[in-house]
Amino acid sequence: MRRFTKIFTVLVFIFLYIPMILLVVSSFNRGSDMAVWQGFTFSQYGELFRDDSLLRLLGNSVLVAVLSSLAATVLGTAAALGIHNMRGRMRRLVMQVTNIPMTNPEIVTGVSLALLFAFVGTVLKIHSILGFWTLLIAHITFNLPYVILSVMPKLSQMDPDLAEAALDLGCTPFQAFTKVVLHEILPGVVSGALMAFTMSLDDFVISYFVTGSTFVTLPVEIYNYTKKPIQPKIYALFTLMFAVILLLMVVMNLLQARDSKARRARTRLNQRREPSP
Repeated sequence: MRRFTKIFTVLVFIFLYIPMILLVVSSFNRGSDMAVWQGFTFSQYGELFRDDSLLRLLGNSVLVAVLSSLAATVLGTAAALGIHNMRGRMRRLVMQVTNIPMTNPEIVTGVSLALLFAFVGTVLKIHSILGFWTLLIAHITFNLPYVILSVMPKLSQMDPDLAEAALDLGCTPFQAFTKVVLHEILPGVVSGALMAFTMSLDDFVISYFVTGSTFVTLPVEIYNYTKKPIQPKIYALFTLMFAVILLLMVVMNLLQARDSKARRARTRLNQRREPSP
């Protein structure tokens, strides 16, 4: 049974990662046909960096991802603090509401936000309301739950007496938050920010419904590329995006592992300091 489980796990990983491996290999192929290897080259990457339109679209995606992840991190951390201070039924209710955007199908979220923006545009008499700001608001909206769910466990693990001790020692409430609370929950905040950035960078479904013709992100434009033969430089672009997201995920996992190791070390140290009965 254990052997079958290992074989099944290997097959699942092969199924998941073979498409990405083929994509990476194709980005270094001299030819345009993925099925025929015509030699190793970096020319596809050169073509990519000479394409001003693709670089502009990539810049739009990075801009929205950075701004939305920063805003979602600030708002999500504040929301997590408020939820953490709630008790009983109200806390459970708010957490259930927080989970809805994550479980809701993206196409439903995208259409709902598009209808909301259209209604606001009608009320304010704005004919072309869809654009950069609607896209940014939409990305902040679906990023918030990821930040909240990343920060909440760190708040639960934190000693509730630390902030009170800082206040007793003369800190102001702001100093107690920045020097004590934020220091304790920082790994969760960073993980939430990285998760929000990656989710925003490659989002297509929601962005497709809330973006306008004046501001287009790379995933939305790539959809138009799929309607015709894809140029090899797109493979190079996909490879770079995959590498960036993979790097961010590795950093996030390392931060979480480092935080867990530090907490275990502090727990062992505290146990040693406790007087024996």
